[in-house]
Amino acid sequence: MARPDRKRALRGRAGRMQGGRGSGRASTGQVRLWGRHAVEAALKNPARQHRKLWATRDGVASLDGELPADFPVEYADTPDLDRLVARDAPHQGLVLECAPLEDLHLDEVLDADNGRPILVLDQVTDPHNVGALLRSAAAFGAAALVTQDRHAPPESGVVAKSASGALELVPWVRVVNLARALEQMAEAGYWRIGLAGEADAVLADALPAGPVALVLGAEGEGMRHNIAEHCDALARLPIAPAMESLNVSNAGAIALYAIAARNG
Repeated sequence: MARPDRKRALRGRAGRMQGGRGSGRASTGQVRLWGRHAVEAALKNPARQHRKLWATRDGVASLDGELPADFPVEYADTPDLDRLVARDAPHQGLVLECAPLEDLHLDEVLDADNGRPILVLDQVTDPHNVGALLRSAAAFGAAALVTQDRHAPPESGVVAKSASGALELVPWVRVVNLARALEQMAEAGYWRIGLAGEADAVLADALPAGPVALVLGAEGEGMRHNIAEHCDALARLPIAPAMESLNVSNAGAIALYAIAARNG
């Protein structure tokens, strides 16, 4: 990327930069993203409405492609950017403020009828886990991520950084009633498999030939009883007895790989 125009002065200083530390949800209703992969993916996403980029010159130079000449950039030093993001967040010299992505309805995903898996999270609240699951969903070709509109983290810089660009690639559907959403998936021909450590069947034996909705429960508590009842099957990953369980993001990645491997 060419060196930015010298007419853009180094204006970013702590006393004049808006906002403060946080998860990446700005007080204006905007979303604040940071890190090269997250920012670069957001800049390339035509569905994003961008407000402003705070950046070091090295950060801008690291981007893949040049920014439009009229793009609102405020150049700053690293300590100034540190004040705009969560404590110790690795922003890599790039902090982007933009509008949240528009809401997507479950019907839009189901109507696409592409046979790809849908990843369903039942009250998974850690934004790092949600971001990591978005990354795995993108890697293994999932059609969407589905969560409740409550008991799930908002779109944020922490989610985006953990997703490493996948927040812009995987549709994220928020629903009011997760049980009803699972009923809709069944009506659309999806086989609903809940991951549960106590299940008798292992995942490989429970996978059908058709499309799968993979359901993961919350960190620690697992799936709620009502959600488990809305699954067609419960299955476990065959892990060694010495390890009681896996982190939800690790379990989700392995399960999505298993589904992708079945599809060849």
